[in-house]
Amino acid sequence: MVKHSKYIIIGAGLSGLTTAYQLLKKGESDILILEGRDRIGGRILTQNHIDFGPAWYQPTHQNLQQLLKDLDVGKFTQYSKGKSVLVYNTMANAHFFETDQTQPSAYRIAGGSYTIIKKLANLVQDRIRLNTRVTGFKANEKYISVLTERDTFSAEKVVVTLPPKLATELKYTPQLPETLLWTMESTQTWMSNAIKVGISYKRPFWRENKFSGTIIGQIGPVMEIYDHTNANETAFSLMGFVNESLRSYSAEDRKERILSYLETYLGKTVRDYISYKEKDWSQDVFTNGTDLKSTYLSPKYGNEAFSSFYMGDKLLFSGTETSPQFGGYLEGAVISGIIAANKL
Repeated sequence: MVKHSKYIIIGAGLSGLTTAYQLLKKGESDILILEGRDRIGGRILTQNHIDFGPAWYQPTHQNLQQLLKDLDVGKFTQYSKGKSVLVYNTMANAHFFETDQTQPSAYRIAGGSYTIIKKLANLVQDRIRLNTRVTGFKANEKYISVLTERDTFSAEKVVVTLPPKLATELKYTPQLPETLLWTMESTQTWMSNAIKVGISYKRPFWRENKFSGTIIGQIGPVMEIYDHTNANETAFSLMGFVNESLRSYSAEDRKERILSYLETYLGKTVRDYISYKEKDWSQDVFTNGTDLKSTYLSPKYGNEAFSSFYMGDKLLFSGTETSPQFGGYLEGAVISGIIAANKL
């Protein structure tokens, strides 16, 4: 039996959940959210107080800030007090600097980025189906069918919030325009190349030694690492981005190279950790497809092709990569969700 809803949203990440939230505010409740993962959140992932997905937002991200305010979610400023390290060359002495504490800094979400996901999901909990992997879509004059590995659903309108490149792997009947498929395939998936590392400690020893915890250097095992202490200052950690060149190393070898590098600048206490964890998003089948291409330039997001409906005006693509502003950021995901709900 085909299960019918007025609106079906593919993906329970920030964009999809924002779309559902905006629809609820407009009085629309006949919504179904299909999620392939066994969890909500998409590329937002907070574990042991560490954000392995997006961790920051900027003062200019007004739509996200309004959403946080509406959901009563707190914020706090990224810690940056003390000496920071800039590594030009591993064979030369590092450059130490201190940031201007009077200037606006990046914000973090109290409780971790996943807090906003939980708040949004609580409003539509009975409308989310996990472990439901979509395989394709089939449209007729009246409805659009959503095909999954086990069931078939139908709707008047469908919003697809998967990364556009991943969405090209689904089957569309009738077929999407070739120009759109090319645009989708060439749209870089945000986070698909990232390897993030999170290291927890009993105390913030770097702060005690008057360091900010920030180390920047494109040539080392870790390209960026920051203080990732939680808002209540009860969980202390360092979090950052691992150099992609270490992807080919074994987990143990990569870990040793990272710890040795951090020890050089922060001291031996780096090795006195409580937990050490990595997240390689290239290995996440719901984030990265079969063709991983590294990019070192800021991707271009918000192609106008994503502003139109397809398959007889029944299917719309959304997500941070489709946002006309701040694509690739949390703000872009929120904007795309607002736009999708308004279009629906």
